[in-house]
Amino acid sequence: MSISRRLFLRDAAQALSAASLLAALPKLGSAADAPKAVKAHDITVRDVNGLAVFSGAGCNVVGLTGPDGALLVDGGLALNSAVLLKVVAENLKTRRVRTLINTHWHPEQTGSNETIGKSGATIISHEVSRLALTRKERSALYEGFYGPLPPKAIPTRTTYNTGSLTFADEQVDYRYLPGAHTNGDLFIHFPKHNVIAAGGPAAADHWPLIDYLNGGFMHGFVRSYEILAEVAKPDTIIVPANGPTLTGADVARQKDMYWALFKQFFIMFNKGFGPQDVVDAHPLKDHEAQYGDPAQFLDFAYRSLQLATLPV
Repeated sequence: MSISRRLFLRDAAQALSAASLLAALPKLGSAADAPKAVKAHDITVRDVNGLAVFSGAGCNVVGLTGPDGALLVDGGLALNSAVLLKVVAENLKTRRVRTLINTHWHPEQTGSNETIGKSGATIISHEVSRLALTRKERSALYEGFYGPLPPKAIPTRTTYNTGSLTFADEQVDYRYLPGAHTNGDLFIHFPKHNVIAAGGPAAADHWPLIDYLNGGFMHGFVRSYEILAEVAKPDTIIVPANGPTLTGADVARQKDMYWALFKQFFIMFNKGFGPQDVVDAHPLKDHEAQYGDPAQFLDFAYRSLQLATLPV
């Protein structure tokens, strides 16, 4: 099935107003998280097995239509879940979600778990993400605590490494990205559509963040880019957690950029640099025009290196 970036960018529903974690750390349940308009984008030619992205609920949500329900990748924030699921039903022509896959456990990804879980759907995640949802968790990306979620919201099928399922007569694969954004990240591959839902580690127009308090680590982050670059073709559409799509060719270029930064980190580490010293050194100055201010990314990424390297 052919891929069309024009179709991806085409308006298909309401106006977009996406929540973001990339400014000051938000408080969970704040006014900024209140329900927003959700927008749908086609990323393949729409037919009975069409694939779409829904943005504006707190993260990009990928939806696949099946003959007796839908498969979703991630579910937005809980405050936006009802709006999201209404738009999903309108665009995918089904009110039933049979399968939900969480790319990781953050609130932007798991806010629809309870509603979808109560309907009897299968919820899939990495085992680390499942465990995180059973307890109170804090994060480097927000203030306060998240969880534990109710029993119906907890994933019922997990993996430590890889997995696959057949949905709407096509194969859907998922695989662990080790220590990338958290220590429980999965990416989901739709080979028939040449699409990968990459979740938190990927971004097209901004710097992603590493949750260094929850196992995200710069080495895992760059290793995850190696994995994505191995699986993706140059024209594969990569759907990040937030913002516009990128391609497999974009991911390959970013892999080289992040590996070069990782090598610089160790030079800075041996010089006794702290996180603010790294930010002040502007090691990503050649890329700031494309991706914006990297200060928070550099701070979190370098802290992850310190946590993994310095003795407790």
